Amino acid sequence: MNRWSRTVRVVVASIALAGGPATAGVAQADPAAYVPARGVESTYFQPGPAAVTERLGFGCCDSTGAKFDVWYPADLGDTRHPIVVWGDGTSAVPGQYAYLLRHLASWGFVVIGTENQNTGSGADIRKSLDYLLAQDGDPASVFYGKLDKAAVGAMGHSQGASGVLNALRDAGGAIKTAVPLELPAQHFCSTPSSCADTRSLTTGSVFLVNGSADALISPSQQLLPWQAEGLQSNQAYYEATPANVPKAWGTLNGPNHNDVQGQPDCAAASVPCTTGVYGYLGYPTAWLMAQLRGDAAASAAFRPGGEFSTSSPNWSNQVSAVAG
Repeated sequence: MNRWSRTVRVVVASIALAGGPATAGVAQADPAAYVPARGVESTYFQPGPAAVTERLGFGCCDSTGAKFDVWYPADLGDTRHPIVVWGDGTSAVPGQYAYLLRHLASWGFVVIGTENQNTGSGADIRKSLDYLLAQDGDPASVFYGKLDKAAVGAMGHSQGASGVLNALRDAGGAIKTAVPLELPAQHFCSTPSSCADTRSLTTGSVFLVNGSADALISPSQQLLPWQAEGLQSNQAYYEATPANVPKAWGTLNGPNHNDVQGQPDCAAASVPCTTGVYGYLGYPTAWLMAQLRGDAAASAAFRPGGEFSTSSPNWSNQVSAVAG
């Protein structure tokens, strides 16, 4: 169940995942299901050049005893790779987002997610980063000397979207950017520590993404000004982000709260899901490439007047404040 709410609950079947042998493969997007914009979105909508290794239950443990799952390029080579830490939605585990996480790894990112199903405070998202950075210094680890400690991003869904913003706030600059997907309105917070407040950010950058059909949990707009009723919409979170923090926001036309779990369509996703993960592949990957790998074309796409802000049948509410 991925709807972060004390009052609205959707009962779904739980998915149990156990640690197992490493597997390799490259995600394949279905071009018939989603037609990305020509340019940066089209480039990063497709899988990257790397075959991917997935290892569930790779290591242990966060503060609750939950294991860590990882996705990474099967051939790490002689270069250092940027890191993405993942935040689960309520009652979810990273394997439910495997298509998206494989996609990121195919573009060279080392992705880690705690199996903790309550990540809103961000503390155990940061714990997953601590664990992975320790692996970089362990001669017995596959990640020994392979990680770019200065290039760390955070991406999360629902409660985990709040978690990655809180992790960005509390990481002391160790996390450079956050990509919250379907960020819940503040009135869905279960505890004060798991609320997100973009006003508190002082470093890093933020790319907010929500689905147009997710009007209950992660609405695009709110009726009253956020100064009066709090941050209850993506527009409010965007506007409240300080001017010195590079930021962008876009709404995918059609997706609901759990489309990001698509594998790639909705067949294996929790409800509600309308189309699948397709729209969450291109621009979110491009944002991470821009912020963590210095991709010039991807950076240009998010500047005001760039590719991301142009009219699209797939997107609305495209705004950005990213320096040239």
